[in-house]
Amino acid sequence: MPLPWPLAGTLFFRYNDAMTSTKLTQTALFHKLPEAQRQWLLAMAEAYAFSFQQLKMLTEYSADLICWRVGSLEQFYRPEAVGKAKGKQAASVVFQQFREGYEALKNGQKHYSGTEGFSAAERKFPDEQMVEVPLKGNIMGRCPVASEKTRCCNLTTLDAVQQCGFDCSYCSIQSFYHGNQVRFIRDLVSHLETLELDKEKTYHIGTGQSSDSLMWGNRFGLLDSLYRFASAHPNVILEMKSKSGRVDYFLEHRPPANMVFTWSLNTPTVIHHEEKGTASLETRIAGARKLADHGIPVGFHFHPIVWYEGWRDDYLAVVSRLVETFRPEELVMVSLGTLTFIKPVLKRIRERMPDSSILQMPTEECAGKLSYPLSIKEDLFSTVYQAFPQSWHESVFFYMCMEHIDLWEPVFGRSYASNEEFEADMIKTYHDKTARIRQANP
Repeated sequence: MPLPWPLAGTLFFRYNDAMTSTKLTQTALFHKLPEAQRQWLLAMAEAYAFSFQQLKMLTEYSADLICWRVGSLEQFYRPEAVGKAKGKQAASVVFQQFREGYEALKNGQKHYSGTEGFSAAERKFPDEQMVEVPLKGNIMGRCPVASEKTRCCNLTTLDAVQQCGFDCSYCSIQSFYHGNQVRFIRDLVSHLETLELDKEKTYHIGTGQSSDSLMWGNRFGLLDSLYRFASAHPNVILEMKSKSGRVDYFLEHRPPANMVFTWSLNTPTVIHHEEKGTASLETRIAGARKLADHGIPVGFHFHPIVWYEGWRDDYLAVVSRLVETFRPEELVMVSLGTLTFIKPVLKRIRERMPDSSILQMPTEECAGKLSYPLSIKEDLFSTVYQAFPQSWHESVFFYMCMEHIDLWEPVFGRSYASNEEFEADMIKTYHDKTARIRQANP
């Protein structure tokens, strides 16, 4: 005999609630939460008719608050505000409490405590986790985030190593390569020798997209191979991008004039809290200074510039340090960029649950990615750019990496009609500047 509708309806909704909770417990992020928070979420799921999507979002909120060290969602729970609402209406009221509380913390300027964070010492990766593997696919590719909605230099990437030994909280490399194994391409020299490059064309190739360019030293003959490749192809500008202080190889083996060495820089505050295992700011600058002393072209990436309490004074101090340490004639470029995430990277960061507040930031969508609103970006980039003296603006190539085309005029007073125009100007400028540096340091 069929059950009376009120009883049948109650059982139906309870069955759906149970299925929703079961589905939640099968998500990876849920099991990353402490036991007390898992039980609390399940209790909320039982008390209110949250949808699975709402519970999934509450799980993400909970994980973020733990990483940000700002408490839990319980601090926003006001059951008295539900009143006589029931079912989905009650769930909507309570969920809105959690969302508004979370968003208020997320969109506010983060505060870094000076007593927390990591030591500024470059990490040494265990030998047993570094292996040589045969090449699968192509060793060269295109910038994976190029878009017509952002100005991209159309960088060609050379992926000689897969996985990075550093542990920056915001890094996308951790999302592309899983596990703790660092993979070096076997027979790298032979693969580089077989590349078909147009001798009449100038290429800009970067080695720092799938791993750090310098932290491995000459492991498996990596730097020997790249040195030979650059020497054999003077029409290639080979950029070695790093957060390491390991420059000894190139002090002993002066690189060809078409190798450019660049460092990602950040404030000591950000390095201390978000760039685990990397060299300190002073070590990076000292490495660049050693190469520049030998007439080797260098450059810097302010990327990512992070918006937090005290950011302005901190980044201005970094600019002052550069201006005191280098002459603009020694530098090829300075780039500006900030935090930009695609959804797989956000998912990966949350599942890692780093001791980090990197995702505590206001965001809006641009070209399919999430980043700061344009008003904040304009303030960040203009502040850093204007801090450099006019002599640097005239001699050093400044650009923005993967940023919206509408930012170029307000920040630099110039813009490009297309990515191709940007690429051509960058390559010409790099080529001319490296030639001048080498002529001044025969």
